[in-house]
Amino acid sequence: MTVADRIRQQLAALEPESVEIVDESAAHAGHEGARGGGGHYRLTIVARRFAGLSQLARHRAVYGALAGMMHRDIHALAIRAHAPGEL
Repeated sequence: MTVADRIRQQLAALEPESVEIVDESAAHAGHEGARGGGGHYRLTIVARRFAGLSQLARHRAVYGALAGMMHRDIHALAIRAHAPGEL
């Protein structure tokens, strides 16, 4: 199972309608975080539970779902979190 697959698995707790994960780790080869094994990812997630929440609250929900992977499997995570219809 890839790290992206595990990210998707952990994000299932947020009941997303869609999840797009782009692994940008290769572009950061040699970076301090990459040497430690953590990857760089770009995430776009759409979930009903984000409706009415600020971007900060949405990001906190994503980081909460991925807490066990942060700073180990994930070094950097760019997040775009939307409620349905916001794109």
